[in-house]
Parts: sequence; C-alpha cells; structure tokens
Amino acid sequence: MAEGIFRHLVAEAGLTGRFTIDSAGTGGWHEGEPPDRRSIATAKGHGIDISGQHARRIRSSDFRDFDLILAMDRDNVAALETIAPPEASIRLFGDIALRTGEDIPDPYYGGPAGFELVYTRLLTGCSSLLEALGAERASCSGNTSSVR
Repeated sequence: MAEGIFRHLVAEAGLTGRFTIDSAGTGGWHEGEPPDRRSIATAKGHGIDISGQHARRIRSSDFRDFDLILAMDRDNVAALETIAPPEASIRLFGDIALRTGEDIPDPYYGGPAGFELVYTRLLTGCSSLLEALGAERASCSGNTSSVR
C-alpha cells in the first residue's frame, strides 16, 4: 500500500516525473503476485488503485538505484542491513516518515480494521515524507523504495 499511496500523493502534487517509486520484499514467496485483495480493497476505498502492482524481491541493484529505502519494521531493516552495501540509506518508515519510531504492522492475519489502520499510518507517513522530500529536493534525486 505504501507504494500506491506515495505514487498517488506524488501525482496529486504534480511531481510524477520527479520521483522513482517502487516497493519490494525481503523474501520472494509472493514474487509476481498482486497485492493482497484486502489491501487492494482498502486502497480502492480511498480512491487509490494498487491492483496493477506486483510483488518482487529486493535486488542488489536497488541499493544503488534508490537514494532511500524504507522498511516497514525493524526485522526488515535488519534483513536489509545484512545484504546492503555500507553506503545504502536504509531507514525505518516509522522513524523518517512518521517520526514515532513505530513499526508498521503487517495486517495480513487480521481483519479489515487492520488494513484501515495500516492505510491511515501509511497515508500520514507518506504525506510527511513527500513534504520532507520536496524541501530536500535539491540534494535528493527522489528515488524511494519501501520494503515489507
């Protein structure tokens, strides 16, 4: 959902050509699949279409191609740090986008309320992130990735 929300906000701001946005997982078990149907429904309920997204596993080139890689939880930060070169910029979404240090929970095993909660946290964080990146645009190429 983070990729779709951030893409939507960037498009609304008229900045589509200024950012490269993608998402990937640390595992490849869902590679090539669309988002969970409940994520699609939640995003659609808020006017965002994520049905065209497909899961992929993070690649070594991502650490070179993206200026900022955001992980949704500490376990993924740790997993990324074990495979990333030292110069990679890996941050916890809750630190940089929300400034709360919180992990974004995986709503997979819960009900619709969990997907709505995650959507709300991601929307808040993506809005703040876009505002921050807009202010820092002169020193950032705008390549952003999120990892679950």
